[in-house]
Amino acid sequence: MFNKEYDVIVVGAGHAGSEAAAAAANLGCSTLLITMNLQNIAQMSCNPAMGGIAKGQIVREIDALGGYSGIVSDRTAIQFKMLNKSKGPAMWSPRVQSDRMRFAEEWRLLLEQTQNLDFYQEMVSGLLVEGNQIKGVRTSLGIEVRGRTVVLTNGTFLNGLIHIGEKQFGGGRAGERAATGITEQLIDLGFDSGRMKTGTPPRVDGRSLDYSKMVEQPGDEFPEKFSYSDLSAPLTQQRSCHMTYTSSTVHDLLREGFDRSPMFNGSIKSIGPRYCPSIEDKINRFADKDRHQLFVEPEGWNTVEVYVNGFSTSLPEDIQFKALKSVTGFEKVKFFRPGYAIEYDYFPPTQLTHTLETKLVSGLFFAGQINGTTGYEEAASQGLMAGINAALKIKDKDTFVLKRNEAYIGVLIDDLITKGTEEPYRMFTSRAEYRTLLRQDNADFRLTPIAHEIGLASDERIRRMEEKEKKSKNFVQFFKDTSVSPEEANPVLEKKESSLINQSGKLFKLFSRPQITLDDIKHFEKIAAYIKDNKLDKEVLEQTEIQIKYAGYIEKEKNNADKLNRLEYIKIPKDFDYMKLKSLSYEACEKMTKIQPATISQASRISGVTPSDISVLLVYLGR
Repeated sequence: MFNKEYDVIVVGAGHAGSEAAAAAANLGCSTLLITMNLQNIAQMSCNPAMGGIAKGQIVREIDALGGYSGIVSDRTAIQFKMLNKSKGPAMWSPRVQSDRMRFAEEWRLLLEQTQNLDFYQEMVSGLLVEGNQIKGVRTSLGIEVRGRTVVLTNGTFLNGLIHIGEKQFGGGRAGERAATGITEQLIDLGFDSGRMKTGTPPRVDGRSLDYSKMVEQPGDEFPEKFSYSDLSAPLTQQRSCHMTYTSSTVHDLLREGFDRSPMFNGSIKSIGPRYCPSIEDKINRFADKDRHQLFVEPEGWNTVEVYVNGFSTSLPEDIQFKALKSVTGFEKVKFFRPGYAIEYDYFPPTQLTHTLETKLVSGLFFAGQINGTTGYEEAASQGLMAGINAALKIKDKDTFVLKRNEAYIGVLIDDLITKGTEEPYRMFTSRAEYRTLLRQDNADFRLTPIAHEIGLASDERIRRMEEKEKKSKNFVQFFKDTSVSPEEANPVLEKKESSLINQSGKLFKLFSRPQITLDDIKHFEKIAAYIKDNKLDKEVLEQTEIQIKYAGYIEKEKNNADKLNRLEYIKIPKDFDYMKLKSLSYEACEKMTKIQPATISQASRISGVTPSDISVLLVYLGR
């Protein structure tokens, strides 16, 4: 095992590492997954959930590309919700509450069934580098394992430091030691590094809570699922979450510990996630609010352990306990473990190319929190892309890069390597300028053909996708070709308080009206018969409705994307000397020299690069 040279070595088995190892192995590369604890593969270190706003779209995209996150999420879900259903379909975001223990177990079982994949449990303490080429890794026991490419997915483990009040101790997460050695070597190789911070709430005993005082949060009445494959099924039963609130009393009790809080006494110097702040940060920043929501989330089907979402904290454990006892429903609460904050090393992602390969060391890839992101979904998508590109590099094939109009994953990676990040990066729908195109419902249409081309999506996957696409297109055409009479349409229009028609018109135009839903249209005999005869399922019906109702918006966004994509084809020579262009602003010269954008389009997205700077570049490049 240690005498062979692996095609791909993946360091770390969190969400990024698991997807990277699966992708590389499934593409036929001999792959080794090294992690400090094989019992914690794909551990949900923080909340037991997958998906959410924009994150759900990412999970769908991972699934469409042949990754495992969607399948695992479906198989281990205890609740499903489609968020933002009151808004347009570009905002709809699937989310599942997960069984934490089963999630990790299912991931491990899937990986163990993956051909070409070996496992080894030990800490990687260094890299084998010759010149600017990666050659493998060195473990803490001194074992050297040769590899043609290496993917680092170290999560929060690089020099991890845990904070609970005034107490500090090394660790990658509670109960697990930190990883040392890699940061120092990368800095010696010329990499820039930084520190980031994240946190987690207390876990409590559900038997000690009074749910009758809380607001029940059930799952959807008709739950869906993440995966487009037939390898998982929607839930037939679900567990409810609950909601309660903090109060001014709780806030006053929390403030008693501020003098011992690492957030405020200078112990924590790094920046935490803006959109997932600790409870002490919330009551400090939003002093005018006398309460904050807390979501009480079960950790699984059978366990009594409960996750207190919204109460992330690094305050002293006695303060945490005293304050939480004053929350409605938590009067008799018992702790499983207190919340804590963790600081860890990351490497500014502007040091990477779009494939997530480092610019300084050929064959070395970074994925996940090492790049400054936060969240399982963001990490998993990077792992998938790094694993794919490591495998393609081995096979001497073209790189695999998703554009901003093709996937949220493309937006995520482009944001990271073009703009960098100084705080934990989280994906939102607002970050995507083409979110009408990047919906959760059409990820398979967008990405499965590409995945099939590179060898990750099976023939069955592409067959299912093409059949769904064909049925949807045919149904849209049926709406365009079929007329409806006033006698049939007006009763529905009157009921919906929509303008009546006085002559027959096409169903497409009628259905385009915002007040008219698919349930209304189903009452027309022609539609009902077509649905029955062609055996159209919920996915096809939903897809058809979106294609008709949002046709104008979709077409407009496609045109905008096409215009900007023309700049993607204007390449900038490697190691281009920007300083020789006297008309460029100094800031543009400095930032483009550092980032070395591959195309004019990427250069235009760099913070501080102006339209006039782009014009100068275009003139110089003969455009």
